[in-house]
Amino acid sequence: MSGQLCWLSTFGADGQLTLHLRLEPNQPWKPYTTYPALCMPDYPIPGGSKGWATSQKLLRAGWTLVSIHQAQKSSISRSSVA
Repeated sequence: MSGQLCWLSTFGADGQLTLHLRLEPNQPWKPYTTYPALCMPDYPIPGGSKGWATSQKLLRAGWTLVSIHQAQKSSISRSSVA
């Protein structure tokens, strides 16, 4: 299985970036913790990125990294169609 991953802000534009995933390009982005079968435990580093270990695992498995700009653009175009 492969999907897409992106680092998105959890709480608006000023929030800390957290790994978000989606299994299909037409699905909404969800925090990586929504997929417990795909998650790896976070590294015990103070202030470390939430989802970094999971992102490394998924990238090695062939998942595609999507930029914040592309993720926001696809979310906007999807909401304008609905």
